[in-house]
Amino acid sequence: MRTPNANLVLRLAAIAALLGLSACAPAPIYKSTGTVAAAPFNVAEAPERYSNAPVIWGGRVVAVNNLPDHSEIEVLAYPLDGSQRPKANDSGLGRFIATMPGYVESMDYPAGALVTVDGQISGSRAGKVGEAPYVFPLVKVNQSHVWTTSELNSGKNNVHFGVGVGVGIR
Repeated sequence: MRTPNANLVLRLAAIAALLGLSACAPAPIYKSTGTVAAAPFNVAEAPERYSNAPVIWGGRVVAVNNLPDHSEIEVLAYPLDGSQRPKANDSGLGRFIATMPGYVESMDYPAGALVTVDGQISGSRAGKVGEAPYVFPLVKVNQSHVWTTSELNSGKNNVHFGVGVGVGIR
């Protein structure tokens, strides 16, 4: 039978462990209004229903297109984790075009980079993905963030269990 002090120590250890684990994941980068619009493929089906709806979407940069007065970033959307990082190993949620005022340096948004944007749905546009017709939701961007490798890896569990002998260098 355990003493009351042993039970207290176990409870405190469990609480400390839970707090430690919850502190690992970075906080979201953008404040959510709680009413974020549906996934891009849902918005593409009825864009008028989502007019001016706030979104926090993210995904992989496909291309940057600079126009005379604004720039457009085509993004293949992915679900976001609790820190609003795109989960690129999940299934895609469709594509969208992030519109930004002025010139956007394509080297700052390279093809393949993961990005998260905060903005509002500002309509849609018909286009193509390859030869297939596609409707792209347009997002007027207020803020954007391109994720670095270290940011994507922060807060992830680096403990691995296994049987056998191995050497790992990171």
